[in-house]
Amino acid sequence: MISIENLKKKFGETVACDIPSLTIPNGQIVGLVGNNGAGKTTLFRLMLDLLKADEGSVELDGINPVASEEWKSATGAYLDEGFLIDYLTPEEYFQFLGRITGISDMDERLQRYERFTAGEIFGQKKLIRNLSAGNKQKVGIIAALIAEPQLVILDEPFNFLDPSGQNILKHVLSDYQQRTGATIIISSHNLQHTIDISTRIIVLERGVVVMDGADRDELENYFNVE
Repeated sequence: MISIENLKKKFGETVACDIPSLTIPNGQIVGLVGNNGAGKTTLFRLMLDLLKADEGSVELDGINPVASEEWKSATGAYLDEGFLIDYLTPEEYFQFLGRITGISDMDERLQRYERFTAGEIFGQKKLIRNLSAGNKQKVGIIAALIAEPQLVILDEPFNFLDPSGQNILKHVLSDYQQRTGATIIISSHNLQHTIDISTRIIVLERGVVVMDGADRDELENYFNVE
């Protein structure tokens, strides 16, 4: 379970996060939506101990990320290209991940994502830095899932993917959650895909939760979708 209490973060006079209380039980697929500057990425960075909160706390299954690193083995995340080692090929990168996580069946695990990679990532003799933006995104998403963590955090995972890749990703994440029982939290500007995949939608506006558990009609009305 994720528990957030009195979590606040400001950049100058700009409020990036102000959440008095939020709980996410295990096993949910949570879609975090909001306009630009809503605070979605800031919230993720606070959860992953990449930013220091001004006040309050986050607990991941009872562990405060600021006080302990025990949460890391159960968490997979991809926020941006900075999470990748881009001077490696995808094959080298996943071999490296296998060594540091103790995964001995990496090739077998990667086969689960063969349809998602669409034959464009492995066997291309390209460094990650030379892949397209969409294929870098795929590498990062697979890396977040490959160790089968119980918490997965993905920031704008549909970005840069073509329509086929976006639809396949929805199946990848749904199947992953059904197979592992993991909690998945995604942020996205793509309202349709987020509605399709999520079991719970949370709307952020200027760092504040303005809707929690919204249905399709409420979301479309809020974002003026016709």
